[in-house]
Amino acid sequence: MSLDAAMPRATAPAILPGSGGLRGALSDLFWRRPKVLLLLMLLPPVLWLGIVYIGSLFALLAQSFFSIDEFSGLINREFTLKTYGDLFQAANLDIILRTVTMAALVTLASVVVAFPIAYYAARYARGRWKALFYLGIMLPLWSSYLVKIYAWKLILAKEGILTWLFGKLHLQWLLDAWLSLPVVGGNSLSVSFTGTFIVFVYVWLPFMILPVQAALERVPGNLVEASSDLGASPGQTFRNVLFPLALPGIVAGSIFTFSLTLGDYIIPQIIGTSRLFIGQAVYSQQGTAGNIPLAAAFTVVPIVIMGFYLWGAKRMGAFDAL
Repeated sequence: MSLDAAMPRATAPAILPGSGGLRGALSDLFWRRPKVLLLLMLLPPVLWLGIVYIGSLFALLAQSFFSIDEFSGLINREFTLKTYGDLFQAANLDIILRTVTMAALVTLASVVVAFPIAYYAARYARGRWKALFYLGIMLPLWSSYLVKIYAWKLILAKEGILTWLFGKLHLQWLLDAWLSLPVVGGNSLSVSFTGTFIVFVYVWLPFMILPVQAALERVPGNLVEASSDLGASPGQTFRNVLFPLALPGIVAGSIFTFSLTLGDYIIPQIIGTSRLFIGQAVYSQQGTAGNIPLAAAFTVVPIVIMGFYLWGAKRMGAFDAL
């Protein structure tokens, strides 16, 4: 028998002795009651979310139930629905309808542009091309928001490169005819509903491409091959296989494009006509006009719209594609 085998070995105690003091007491408490530790870890973000974020929303909601005195211009802090009734005046209702229409059109156009790009990235891009795809999609998001908008203002201006291109292609008459239309036109693309639409689509397009691409990557390739083997045309394969399976990703992307267009006021302020959107109405009512209750009521409108929109998106499984 060897000497090492004959000597007894010292074994570590099964339970380490307590460290003592406040540190040891807290350690024992957290070990015995892990829910206390979880509560302490979640308390700061919950307080921030509950007080700063949700609390400010409730304060905003409370302001919307006040009214403005038409003679003194002071806020009458008595509960009333008069301010919400003001939203149904012709001018205010026109602002709401214009904003919702723009958000819907931007979302539809983003889907049309994003789908082929996302399909190519999901089905054919590999290796370096995949990396270039992500770089090309994400690169515009790294640049300044205002720089992109002012760059588009120069592009869409009457002396801009787009007008010059139409002239070189001898299509200036087509551009002039479009700008002469009553709703979508204007003196130039930079001061028109069309120009606002173009910039909105450009700025929010990456938020549509990425969810659609993620949804298409989860579509098994053998489903598309099976559809073709069964005699389906490319159009039938798209309608019955690809589009239904990619729909959650499309709805997920539309959450971004629709909500961001609803609340944006910088793009219509820089590129567009004098016709207001909801964001501009909120800014002008709480700033220039000093009508904070009406500004709060305008703010509640996109919140309510997005609440119903998110409820419908959840039922369609859109959150699984985020």
